[in-house]
Order: sequence, then structure tokens, then C-alpha cells
Amino acid sequence: MKSARTEYLRPAAAEDVPALTALRTEAERWLRTKGTDQWSDPETGERALAKWRASIDEGRAWVVIGEGDKVLATVSRGPVDRDFWTDADRPESALYLYKLMVAREASGRHLGTRVIDWMSRLAALEGRTWVRIDTWRTNTGLHAYYERLGFKHVRTEAPPHRRSGWLAQRPAGEVALPHDLLPVGSPEGRLGDPTTLRQVPHQGEWRHAAESPTERRRSPQETPADASGEGSGSTGQ
Repeated sequence: MKSARTEYLRPAAAEDVPALTALRTEAERWLRTKGTDQWSDPETGERALAKWRASIDEGRAWVVIGEGDKVLATVSRGPVDRDFWTDADRPESALYLYKLMVAREASGRHLGTRVIDWMSRLAALEGRTWVRIDTWRTNTGLHAYYERLGFKHVRTEAPPHRRSGWLAQRPAGEVALPHDLLPVGSPEGRLGDPTTLRQVPHQGEWRHAAESPTERRRSPQETPADASGEGSGSTGQ
């Protein structure tokens, strides 16, 4: 008999910072084994951690919790990055996904895919058209991972002060694993129905939102074990 899923999403809290830092360190080590220069600069890591703390304070960072209250993955949303997206892209039409990371021990559970599905449904609830990402320009394995999940490459930007810039988007509401939705818990750990979404707060508010009736479904695609996204890959910095 297949065991029941125990993972769930909840808002990240200040006490999660050590676990998130460990997740980032593990990701850096894993990426080095994949022949990519992503996150090879210590200063980049320090800036990323500072942004992370701000995202937690603003209620824009979430974590996936497994057995024993262990942090298995994380994701954040944030404002449009004007180094990459312009007015012509209609920035208000998209939800911008950042800092998606999955622990190596959780590889094979499709947590990356399931988190993206959750963000995609959330984007549809907000009336947005797209979920958008920017990823490290040279990490072709990560690009391929997102393309397998339905993201389409928009273009690549290369501002001299940034190393990210591979831009892609997927239609809001599109899901890869409709029968494996992540349940969402409150900050106190209470679980809700996986068919009910909680809005990721913009200003620290907390509210329920019903599942979008326009949610679209797509066939799941198996991710190879070495795909960046299902391991410790990430979007942006």
C-alpha cells in the first residue's frame, strides 16, 4: 500500500533561517558537481541570504515541511526584476517566482514540480496570466528542467552586474501533477485542504482563497535524477 504524503507548505519564519542557509549550502555544493558556475561567488550567497530574510519578514517566503518538521524545500515570490523585465512585458500580468530549492534527500518526490504547481494556481487566482522565472544564464540543465515543466524561454538578458537572466514563463493555472497537490498549513502548523489555496501575502496579510475554476491541467513529466530543479537547483539568485 502506498504511504500517504506528509509534506505540506507553510509560511517561512525567522527560525527557519538556519535550515534555509543549510539548504543553500547544500545547493551550492551540489551545483559544483554539475559543472555549473551558479552560486560559485560567496558574495552572491551573502546577498541572497539578505534578500531571503527580507522575504521572510515581508511574508513572501514559504517552506515545504516533511516528517519531523524538517524543511525540505523553499520558494519565494517577489516584485518584478527591472534588470530583466520591461514595461513591454506587462509586468503586472505575472507572478514572479524566486529561490526555489529542494533538499537532496527529497529528490524523487517531485517537490519542485508540486511547489511550482501551487504557485501557478495562486497566480491564476490573482488574475495573472503568467508565472515567470529568471535563472542563471549558464545553467542549461536548469533551463531544460523548466522547459519540461511547460516554461517557454522568452529571451536571455545579460546585464554586466548580473549572472542570472535566462527568462521564461508558464501560463498561470497550468499544473503538472493535478493529483498530487501540496496541502498548505498555517504558521501554527495546522493543515488545510490541498484544494484550498492560501494567498501568499503581499503586505503580511493572511487570507484564504478558493481554487480557481479556470485551472488547467497538463500531463506530468518525469524529471531525471540529475535535473537541477528537482534537486537543489534554483531560480535567480
